[in-house]
Amino acid sequence: MTTSAQALIEAAFADRSLLKNSAHKEAVLDTLEKLDKGLLRVATPPETPEGNWTTHAWIKQAVLLYFALRGMEKMEVGPFEFYDKIPLKHDLDKANVRVVPPGTARYGSHLEPTAILMPGYVNIGAYVGAGSMVDTWATVGSCAQIGRDVHLAGGVGIGGVLEPPGATPVIIEDGAFIGSRCVVVDGVRVGREAVLGANTVLTASMPIIDVTGTEPKELRGVVPPRSVVVPGTRMKKFPAGEFGMGCALIIGVRKESTDRKVSLNAALRDFGVSA
Repeated sequence: MTTSAQALIEAAFADRSLLKNSAHKEAVLDTLEKLDKGLLRVATPPETPEGNWTTHAWIKQAVLLYFALRGMEKMEVGPFEFYDKIPLKHDLDKANVRVVPPGTARYGSHLEPTAILMPGYVNIGAYVGAGSMVDTWATVGSCAQIGRDVHLAGGVGIGGVLEPPGATPVIIEDGAFIGSRCVVVDGVRVGREAVLGANTVLTASMPIIDVTGTEPKELRGVVPPRSVVVPGTRMKKFPAGEFGMGCALIIGVRKESTDRKVSLNAALRDFGVSA
């Protein structure tokens, strides 16, 4: 993608009347095609594990402009009927992506070869890495970034973000396991090979408390690599009394001595984490 295409998209986002011009329109359509094929990503990973992800606001602007260019239309897929602006992904067999009915991936999302989508949902702008599974009724929100060999268990909700364009999407790094009914939103980053126990909720403001040492250590918005995390509560005083407020607890780490699959099973046994 050339710098000129980025400039065209940024100009059209500031003045949508420019979408009447073919150059601006084609810049949007070309960007969405590259997103769909995985040639572009809304956010790109760092070169080193310690680095930060880079969010490309102009690509999210292109997604928003694509909605403006599209009209509502009826789409029929076998016995199913849809009425929407965004078409579904095509040529999944050529891409070596398994999608189990009625799993749905929107155009403009990308699933790498060997990714599996059970009857769940992947929204526009999202990226799902090779070997990852989006399990039954799990949802991957717009622009969320899911790494390789990730398991999003049944009913997981990964939040999406389109506006503001500069906002960081949810990032689930390689090898992570997200347990059943977990919710991860607000640009939270889950580090590589981390484990979230069932029903864990992570938001930008939710305290993530490491209780593995002699003193608690509080984090927000990020789960360190290989952490084992479970839902917790922390007491807080209010005028009406003292009540438990939701938080997440880091209770251990996955062991280096075992591979990912064995380590996951060991984590569930050792720490009593529900999946």
